[in-house]
Amino acid sequence: MAPKFEIIDSDPHFGRVIKYFRLSDYGAWAIGTVGMPGLFTALEYFDHNNGRAFTKPNGGVLRVTTLLGFIGGFFIAYNRSTKRFWGISENSREVQKDRYEIKSKLSKGEPLFGNSTLTPWLQGVASRNSKNSQLNLHLIPWFNLVSHNNHDIDLKKYYEVREGEEAWGFKLPPFEELKQPTSV
Repeated sequence: MAPKFEIIDSDPHFGRVIKYFRLSDYGAWAIGTVGMPGLFTALEYFDHNNGRAFTKPNGGVLRVTTLLGFIGGFFIAYNRSTKRFWGISENSREVQKDRYEIKSKLSKGEPLFGNSTLTPWLQGVASRNSKNSQLNLHLIPWFNLVSHNNHDIDLKKYYEVREGEEAWGFKLPPFEELKQPTSV
């Protein structure tokens, strides 16, 4: 899958993916949560379990199907948000939000992708394990929960001034003075 849009982050952190959820992602999550017990009830209506007449599924079954719908809906919403980070689906809103966030951190001298207490080697291991894991989210739920610097982005793109960014007023340090993220 070649990206059609600008790549924001190749291995986004779990919290960042959720922070960038759109209203439509929450809607997909809600539809999954409500849809699973609704689908189960509809199937019971058309193919009766007891063979005679429709009976509403018991509460335990509906609770389990609601929980499964909640988890499945979350996976769908998470995957949709991740695809915007990867540039697979339209992401202009997220690009602007990312540019503001990263430029703000650059101007304040803060770490761009958070602080980590792990050694660089363990950060590399975590990065290699979580990269592209969202493609198999339905098989093995594996998220990037580690702050690391392996995101496959060039920081030079944040030094370009795009339309409307002049108003932000960030004073970025010279690019040459930046401590560049290292891949492990």
